[in-house]
Amino acid sequence: MKQLAVPLVAFALLAAYPFVGGAYGTDLVIKIMIYAIAALSLELLVGATGLVCFGHAALFGIGAYATVLLSPESGPAALWWIVPAAVGATALYALGMGALSLRTQGVYFIMVTLAFAQMAYFVIHDTPLGGGTDGIYLYFKPLLGPEDAPIVDLEKPGVFYALTLGSLVAVYAFLALVLRSRFGRALAGIKANEQRMRATGFATYPYKLAAFTLSGAIAGYAGFLFAAKDGFVNPELLSWHLSGSLLIMIILGGLGHLRGAVLGAFAYTLLQEFFKSEAIFGSFAKHWHLGLGLTIIVSVALLPKGLIGLGELWRRRPA
Repeated sequence: MKQLAVPLVAFALLAAYPFVGGAYGTDLVIKIMIYAIAALSLELLVGATGLVCFGHAALFGIGAYATVLLSPESGPAALWWIVPAAVGATALYALGMGALSLRTQGVYFIMVTLAFAQMAYFVIHDTPLGGGTDGIYLYFKPLLGPEDAPIVDLEKPGVFYALTLGSLVAVYAFLALVLRSRFGRALAGIKANEQRMRATGFATYPYKLAAFTLSGAIAGYAGFLFAAKDGFVNPELLSWHLSGSLLIMIILGGLGHLRGAVLGAFAYTLLQEFFKSEAIFGSFAKHWHLGLGLTIIVSVALLPKGLIGLGELWRRRPA
């Protein structure tokens, strides 16, 4: 119950934020929640299965690009089909990517996932398919229901905020159930000792492939939300920089914990905004990477279990 109380309080605070936060703050929180969903999808691979993937940005970007490319230019797409289409396209790519990359291990697995991500990046970057370096626009945000009286209209900031928060809660709850299931226990066993799992009769490859595909589908949904939020996508969404950022988020928050992925997404993005602030750092703000990098190094050195390790330090404090 104690572990459940913290996420419930956090989600309740997020639900109340639009009533006290301004337009800029609300938009920033939406972006962070989208990154948190993407970080949760990566946590399923890295934290739960022990598969360090360095190509997750490709799955995020494919979901975003599929949303824009499949949407008609003459009017808004319907949510009931655009979401499954974007998620399905990403899951299909993740299935092929995982089917080949999971035949390798260790650093070779990392390099193969990076290679798949770079291939997707250059297809989008160097061909007319994705508009090249200029990217492409989503002229109408998806909706649910008739166009003149939609049930869900993502053009309304409040509706989009509610959808994003609801999606974050749903993904968090879904992954919590998955990790507590027989499938999740198998993934934990694979992370601990894959050879022993094979010796006990488990065919580990299908489990890893299923986890990889599920992770890709969730990342694709996060990409859909990102495209619907900004109405614009560019090739940088598939670059290795974003893959690195997602890895930093889950490490900063605390590997092996879903709440760590969410906490890490908030901490990383807010630190980024902090060091970019010219009001605080003046001209040094253009060197924000330096401040962010030093902060992450100090955090990892002092908190090897991530930010969720602060709770253990607090409980162990002297009376």
